[in-house]
Amino acid sequence: MSDSPVWIQGLDEEDLHFLKRFLLQSGSLKALADEYGVSYPTLRLRLDRLIEKVNVLDKSDGDDEFTTFVRVLIANGDIEFDLAKKILASYKKQIRRK
Repeated sequence: MSDSPVWIQGLDEEDLHFLKRFLLQSGSLKALADEYGVSYPTLRLRLDRLIEKVNVLDKSDGDDEFTTFVRVLIANGDIEFDLAKKILASYKKQIRRK
């Protein structure tokens, strides 16, 4: 997939499977929620996080790999924004020292 856009390359198998199921359900979150056996708000949150992840990956051209990784963690809901800010500030401080 080297010719694929960066945002596609950054998606994991679970993200790609979700997108495929979403497309096959004609974009119906209600139908997809039924298929997954979860509530609509749960599925909406999953889609919102995926949208944010795609945005992060799509805009990561000037970022280094670590910065993009931390931003994806935020988008996935794996790390709180305030903690990520502290991590990135510390990382950038270390980079400037080198």
